[in-house]
Parts: sequence; C-alpha cells; structure tokens
Amino acid sequence: MEVIDAINEARLSRFHSKAIFVSGMGFFTDAYDLFIIGVASTLIATQWHLSATQTALINSVTLLGAFLGACLLGRMADLVGRKRIAVFDASMMLVFALASAVAPSFIFLVGFRFLLGLGVGGDYPVSAVLMSEYANRKDRGRLVGLVFAMQALGTVSGYIAGLVLLSAGVDHTLVWRILLGLGAVPSAAVLYARLRMPESPRYLAWVKGDGRGAADSVQTFSNGDVVATGVDRVAERISLRRFLSNRRLLLTLLGTAGTWFVFDYAYYGNAVSAPKIVLQVLGPGATLQQSLVFNLIVFSVAAVPGYVLACLFMDRIGHRRLQLIGFPAMGAMFLMLALIPGVTALTAPFLLLFGASYFFAEFGPNTTTFVMAAECYPTSVRATGHGLSAGIAKLGAFMGVYLFPQISSAFGLTGALLFAAGMAMAGTLLTLLLPETSRRSLEDISEEGRTSGGLERLVPVGVQPEAA
Repeated sequence: MEVIDAINEARLSRFHSKAIFVSGMGFFTDAYDLFIIGVASTLIATQWHLSATQTALINSVTLLGAFLGACLLGRMADLVGRKRIAVFDASMMLVFALASAVAPSFIFLVGFRFLLGLGVGGDYPVSAVLMSEYANRKDRGRLVGLVFAMQALGTVSGYIAGLVLLSAGVDHTLVWRILLGLGAVPSAAVLYARLRMPESPRYLAWVKGDGRGAADSVQTFSNGDVVATGVDRVAERISLRRFLSNRRLLLTLLGTAGTWFVFDYAYYGNAVSAPKIVLQVLGPGATLQQSLVFNLIVFSVAAVPGYVLACLFMDRIGHRRLQLIGFPAMGAMFLMLALIPGVTALTAPFLLLFGASYFFAEFGPNTTTFVMAAECYPTSVRATGHGLSAGIAKLGAFMGVYLFPQISSAFGLTGALLFAAGMAMAGTLLTLLLPETSRRSLEDISEEGRTSGGLERLVPVGVQPEAA
C-alpha cells in the first residue's frame, strides 16, 4: 500500500498519540501565553500605573504578532518543511516567554510580547497541519481536535497558576513575571520533542517527491504500526500567485479565514477581558482572586466539556455541520446576555449564559475553524492556507481584545455583546462557503493528485514542478 493510502486507512494507535503530543503541547503553550495576559495585565497596570489604552495594548499585541507569524511562518512551512518551522516557533516561544518575564518597562514588554506572538502565530498552522497530515481519514477531526483541545488545558493551567500564586501571598510585582515566565516550561518540552520528530510524510511524498523517504519516516515514527511502500511522484506545486488567483482556493480562504476572523473577534474579546467582565458583575468589592475562581469554574464546567464533546462527535456529526450548530447557539447566548433586563447584575444567570457561550464556542467554531483550515487545501499550500486563515483570525482577535474595552466603555457591556452576537451570525453565513470534510481524505477534499479535472496533477520526480 502506498504511503498516503496507508496513513488514510491506518487504525488508531500509539503513533497517533505521539503526533498529538508533539503538535498539541505547542498549542498548550500558545493558549497559556495568549490567555494568561488577561490576568497578568491587571497586576501590571497597577504596578506601572498604565492607562486603559496601554493595558489594552499589552493584552492585544501578542495577537498582532500572531497575525504576522501565522501568515509568514505558515508559508515558510510549505517552502522549507513543517519540522523546521515547528522547531523555530517553539524556540521563539521559549526565548520570548522568558524575556517577557524580565521586561524592565512597558515598551520592552510590548516588544517581547509581540515577538512571542510571532512564534505563537507560526505554531497554529504547524500544529494543525502536522496532525492532519499524520491523521487517518475516519478520525482526523477527533485527532486534530485533540490538538486544539490542549488550548483548554493551557487556559486552565494559567488560571490555576494565577490562583496559587495569589493565594500564597506572593508579591504582586513578582506574580505577573512568574506567570509570564512559566510559558517557557512547556515550550522547552515542545522544542525537545520536535527536534526528535521526522518530517511530515505527506510533505515528503507530495511536495518533495520522496515517497520512499515518506514511507520510511512514517514506519519509524509509528514503530512499525504503519507499513507502506513509497512511490516517487509529486503533485504539482502551487505558487503563492496561483493560490491567490484561483477562484476555488480563494472561496475556500474566504470561508476558513472569514469564519475564523469573526469567531476570534467575539471569542477573544470576551475571553481575555473575562476577569474584568466577571469583576464588573461581582461588584466593586470583588477581588482578582474571586474573579479567577469564577472564571476557572465557568471554563471548567462549560468550556472543557465542549472541547471533549467536539472531539468525540465531530467526525460523526460533520465538521461543517457542527460549525453551523455552534455559531448560532453562541450568538444566541450573547444576545440574551445583552437583551435580558438586569441579567448582568445577577451573578447566577449571568454565569449560566456566559458559560453556555463558552460551551457552544468549543462545541462548535472554536474547534472546527482550526480543524477545517487544515483540511481544505492541497499539501503544497496547506500550511499557507491555514496560516493565512489563522493570521486573519488573530487580526480579528486583536481587534476584539483591543476594541472590546473601548466599545464597553462607549456603549456598555450590552453594546459589546450585541456586536459579538452579530459576528456570530456572520460566521454562520460564511460557513456555507465550505465543504463538508468529515471522513473524507485530504486528497479527496482538495482534489490533490488528480490527473484531470482538478487543480493538481501528478508529475514524475525529476520534472521541475511550478515554483512555490
């Protein structure tokens, strides 16, 4: 059996667990670094006497870096290989998590968090594409979803770390530095694991034309669980110009990037501002520790089950269909929070609706946007497509985190939630541009390797394909 067919039809085994760890621990780090800043910035603003605008910049600048990192490093992963970029972005996250922890001033912290964002952004396409290219056909949604679900563990770890440090009475001037520096610990583990992993077999086979090398690497990485033969042929490589001028690929990009953009605007604006939102609901006497406890409870009770159920059932429900369920449900929660009189002043009803919005985000577009962007493109532009989608999404996240406090200030929490509900409705409509990808091979979805009628064709090794 050829290597691509062998991967598509492989049974679940420890081989897939290894791939989940290598890809997923990077995403654990991404989530920790992105969401812990909402806690840290509350302490930083007090220590450094920052304005609301400066605090918003600290909260959002990593997302601006992630926008550039995803677009640039996603493209580079298609040009020089997944492994090289996976190692590079893990190194970036390690170095600049430590640098952020020792930042001597506001300007340095903003700069270090921006550079950290470059690594975080690059990890989005690399983590997703590596797992999708190692995954089998029937369980790909579950496997890539499990990588994404590491976001939940990273977020919960950040809340717990903050609670432990604050409850232990550690000086607040040290707490935020420790919290930011802890992001280097999983980065170091990720870097070590990625240095030992082989290149993606699909990249070797379809882009490099090294079918024999692909077969050997997957057999070694799987400890013999996946045995395949290699055929030296390569799909025609797609240049960036051709990618951006192809109508089918552009519509796909509008679907993957557009849905992810509107989701991230709504999600990150709420999630990063969550400690302040909950403080507002709990009242002026509430402490940051109480806010963290409530956020941890809401996230653990509502969001974590959403991640788990999405991973368990998305291949059965359908990736596109689950997104079409999650967007309207999440938007409905935002509408009720905005329109039910006095609900934001009632702790229990507020937390119930706020938690439900988290649940339908995870059991829906937060997971599916990540998964589908790694499924819809041919191998030679898969990381490019995912990187552009993730980068544009992080631009939406940057806008959400930066603008949410401004909109809340101008129009109240109700106005910000109404705008988020509108974004959820836009996401529902944009999802209609995408195909159903569940339980189809990557080659079938992207029409890769077809000798006629598709975007791709096969060329013999030794014949120069179109330059990327």
